[in-house]
Amino acid sequence: MMNQSEANLPEVWDTTGLQANESVMKISFNMEDAGQVFVGAFALAVPISFSEEAWQLGETLPFANLLMLMSLSTVFLGIFAYQSVFQQNVHKRVLAFALRIILAYLITAFVVALVLMCLDKLPLMVDPITSLKRIVVITMPASMGAIVVDSFDKE
Repeated sequence: MMNQSEANLPEVWDTTGLQANESVMKISFNMEDAGQVFVGAFALAVPISFSEEAWQLGETLPFANLLMLMSLSTVFLGIFAYQSVFQQNVHKRVLAFALRIILAYLITAFVVALVLMCLDKLPLMVDPITSLKRIVVITMPASMGAIVVDSFDKE
């Protein structure tokens, strides 16, 4: 923690009791953040996408279970982002918090779809339902990798 003489800044306090320069955090999602999400998603999407079990789950898992997987993914993304990326400071940045979770999930799903397409395991035109199911199944763990790597550069 810098004192006033070290920072050469006027001492200004915000409503939370922190010095104003300590409480200012970025609220944007830039290309660096997107790149981190892509890398983290790719790191876990690749090995899981090679798994025949993941392909079969994508074919057989009922719709209700897919919704539960998506819900679990977003809940865990939210918990991790709240604790690590936003450091429990979301009260003034609720929209940025929600958008970061949504973007992390969507980018991860895109990465998973690309990997499955490269492996010829995404029958989008022939069987779009199976394709979507496979994406959801593999996006769940891959999204955690995405948000963990995104947290390396804290807000």
